[in-house]
Amino acid sequence: MYRCGLLTPEKEPVPLKSIEVELQVRDHVATVVSTLSYDNKEDKPIEAVFVFPLPGDAAVCHFSATVGQTQIVAEVKEKQQAREEYDDALSSGQQAFLLEESDQSPDIFSLSVGSLPPGERASIRLEYVTELAVQADDGLRFCLPAVLNPRYQPRGSGGPSVEVTSVPASQVPYTLSFSARLSSPRPISKVESSSSLDPLQFLNAEQTQATVKLAAGHKFDRDVELLVYYKDAHQPSAVVEAGQASAEPGSLMGDQVVMVSLYPEFPQAVMSSVASCGEFVFVLDRSGSMDWAVNNTNPEQTRIANARDTLLLLLKSLPMGCYFNIYGFGSTFEYIFPESVEYSEKTMEEALKKVEGMQADLGGTEILQPLKHIYNQPCVPNQPRQLFVFTDGEVWNNKEILHLVKENASSHRCFSFGIGEGASSALINGLAKEGGGHAQFITGADRMQTKVLQSLRFALQPAVVDISVTWDLPKGVSATVLSPPITAIFHGQRSLVYAQLTGQSSEAAEGCVTVKYSLAGHPSQSRVKFSLKAVDTGLTVHRLGARSLIRSLEMQEEENGEKPEEVKKRVVELSVQSGVSSAYTAFVAVNKGNNETIQGPLVRRNVETPGMMMAYSMPKLKKCCYKAAEPPQPKQPCKDPFLQLVSLQKASGCWLLDSALAAALGKTSEEVEKPKPAPVSQDVWATVLALIWLHGFKMDIKEEWELLAMKSVSWLRAQNAPCVKECLEAANMLLGCSVQEASLGL
Repeated sequence: MYRCGLLTPEKEPVPLKSIEVELQVRDHVATVVSTLSYDNKEDKPIEAVFVFPLPGDAAVCHFSATVGQTQIVAEVKEKQQAREEYDDALSSGQQAFLLEESDQSPDIFSLSVGSLPPGERASIRLEYVTELAVQADDGLRFCLPAVLNPRYQPRGSGGPSVEVTSVPASQVPYTLSFSARLSSPRPISKVESSSSLDPLQFLNAEQTQATVKLAAGHKFDRDVELLVYYKDAHQPSAVVEAGQASAEPGSLMGDQVVMVSLYPEFPQAVMSSVASCGEFVFVLDRSGSMDWAVNNTNPEQTRIANARDTLLLLLKSLPMGCYFNIYGFGSTFEYIFPESVEYSEKTMEEALKKVEGMQADLGGTEILQPLKHIYNQPCVPNQPRQLFVFTDGEVWNNKEILHLVKENASSHRCFSFGIGEGASSALINGLAKEGGGHAQFITGADRMQTKVLQSLRFALQPAVVDISVTWDLPKGVSATVLSPPITAIFHGQRSLVYAQLTGQSSEAAEGCVTVKYSLAGHPSQSRVKFSLKAVDTGLTVHRLGARSLIRSLEMQEEENGEKPEEVKKRVVELSVQSGVSSAYTAFVAVNKGNNETIQGPLVRRNVETPGMMMAYSMPKLKKCCYKAAEPPQPKQPCKDPFLQLVSLQKASGCWLLDSALAAALGKTSEEVEKPKPAPVSQDVWATVLALIWLHGFKMDIKEEWELLAMKSVSWLRAQNAPCVKECLEAANMLLGCSVQEASLGL
């Protein structure tokens, strides 16, 4: 049993010297090859253990080691068998290598390099494939996790975890080099990153191929994130990949596998309207790590402060008539209201006062109990439940959390937000996937508010129901779907389907897959036709399909806390056959070519991982309603004019004409009151001024205020106010703007 969390590192020589990462992106699929170089400069043999993060949906498909002139390729074996082979090799003085996925979270791996003799060098090659997630702005996101934050383990949860030795990012004793090669049928428009990059180099005139490198001097204080943008962004497509010649026909690796990418487009009438109902439950991480800076360029802006600003925008953007509640969690959890309440001026103001006092003061990160509490609350009739979860994702019990969300998937949609470097991609993506919602990651210079309001827009779209997938294939060819059923469809967001194609057809044959669904009461569908002529893409699609099926099987119902043996057996068989890692298997390699045994006592060395904090204490979990521990602090003046203006909006959507509004607009009370057309009421005039200011000065962050502005426009229409054109002219004149009536939606 190892200790979990950050430990003070001893001043020992660290054998890991460098990490070299090569990324190849083909359209929306990435192949990643990492080479880790070890060098034992001690006078005794060592065992080096390195715990590191990978994307939660990665399919690890190759692991090999080169020692001197000898290359040893690892095999996938049942996990306990692999561990025993590794231990036996070390006991007999042989070199061995072990790569295994954490039992609790698929985005944490442990790499053991055993019996590295004095003066010896070893090079480890690790390869995985992954899909790139589509962001709300159509960018494709690749993240190389370089930061492994400590994962909070609930008291009494049991089960082994891995030991993590951590040092400040500036003291990491190994180097990282990173290069990427991009190719796509469509031109590449740009590549952005949270890290410093060398300039993008195009390889052809069509700009469909390019290379980019990480600039020298990466500090290990952040994940390496790439956002890839293509022109004519995303089109429905299908890739049929040839099977492995040596594999048995009828098996997963022997048959063809198809990957279908669908990008449903909703009618404009649906996109321009938003729901006027729903139960919105906001669940905010208030553990100690939320007091960290959002990024290193602005250390004063903490994650919790950013979350408070975001909650302000969310509360102002909710539609009248909906229901809402706010939870905070850490080692304990709190809620503002005992149950969700109807959204009104009174409840909104009460919630905002509590939000202002929220701090990162609730200890560890225990999300399971607040989720259980929410799911035990009855849903409000005719108000679809929408769960928004904000966390830096530093937990060990991912699988237990995701099982709970999956069990309750029929009663809600879950939108998740990973905040900061090192957030668990397995948790954030898993919450959205199992909860039929959408996941977003907020890192580097990202504005949390923009991404969260994009997701609120998704949540206000009508829920897509009655989703079905049908296949139209030539006679003699059948499809076995490898991916889990599609549970959520959002406008312009990719839905992926993997299927094994069994049987023979002519190369000229075509297939078709159709996804049917009901949207706002209207039957709709997305269809993709594809050629059955298979291409050889190095078994990438097969491995992604196998990974998808393996994850689905791992998420099947547990019985008495243990997986049914037949499910485990099937996962192991599939993992071994496809060469893709799983929770029940591991990669193991033993150097049997050298008959010389390694002499001397074996010393264990834990390779330091970049990290920034010590582990938190873990007090016993309890629930309580919101109660401030200290007298409320005087309200600090809001320095940002945008947030100042938003904070003054009423729940109905209007603004009041007062000195606070004048100050937010940068004017005196007399300056804003004097130009008001006589027949126009004060609140109509104030609301027009606020809308003109937003359109005139904040178009760069329109996604953050678009929903609350739509509510204002609806309120203005309901007033049947006279002299609207006169109002607009006067407001434009006062504020120095030239916003047109059509721009406001009036």
